[in-house]
Amino acid sequence: MGRVELKGVRKPVIAGTWYPGRPEELRRMISDFLAKVDLEPIPGELVGLVAPHAGYIYSGQVAAYAYKQLEGRPFETVVVVHPSHRMYIDGYALTAAASYETPLGQVPLDGELIAELDEELGFTFLRADQEHSLEIQLPFLQYVLGNFKLVPIMMGDQSLERCRKLASALAKALKGRKALLVASSDLSHFYSYRMALSLDKVVLNYVENYDPEGLAKAIALGKAEACGGGPIVSVMLTSKELGADKAKVLKYANSGDVTGDFGSVVGYMAAAFYS
Repeated sequence: MGRVELKGVRKPVIAGTWYPGRPEELRRMISDFLAKVDLEPIPGELVGLVAPHAGYIYSGQVAAYAYKQLEGRPFETVVVVHPSHRMYIDGYALTAAASYETPLGQVPLDGELIAELDEELGFTFLRADQEHSLEIQLPFLQYVLGNFKLVPIMMGDQSLERCRKLASALAKALKGRKALLVASSDLSHFYSYRMALSLDKVVLNYVENYDPEGLAKAIALGKAEACGGGPIVSVMLTSKELGADKAKVLKYANSGDVTGDFGSVVGYMAAAFYS
């Protein structure tokens, strides 16, 4: 399949800490989160989502607002675009495993699509990683979708130029496929509750107005923060190229809403792009 053979299983590194390690407990937690979503399904064709990537006790309820939208909507392939927290990546990377494992089972990678994208993007292939921002999304996807193939893309440089290059390659490769895009991102980190609301509102407004370029510039200028800002912008741009013409913020909250500690919080958003 291209220049790198996908082999082996990428074992979970945050199961039992960031989310439950026992399958029955994990299923129950996700089921409870989804049951509490008080939002009508978006109309039309769903193309992309944004979901947060903190531990489930902090951001799982917000993530459920994104993943609730998948009920009754099958997808063959899911492309998760996520940031790198633990290593420097020049461009784009993915773990060269044949499948990812969580307590809910294994998710196979879409080797054919990865090879096609590699021709355009020149992936750095990793034999091991400790990244949480991809793994945290998988149990929700497994619970709601069941069977699907995965394309996990880790972004290092999150410049607008890199986002445009990724979006162009993804739009070309995904045209005609039954594929879903997911951007994994939290918002501002470790500000007071009031300051977090102010910073995060900037992101919410650019998402609601479906303005990926504006969002990229606001983040670059320090007017807003998102550790997965590049993934959000990339998924917005790709979704547009694939025909999505509407955007909706499904839910916003921050860690203070869960813990009651308003002195230093992290922001979380769920959003959808659709036609």
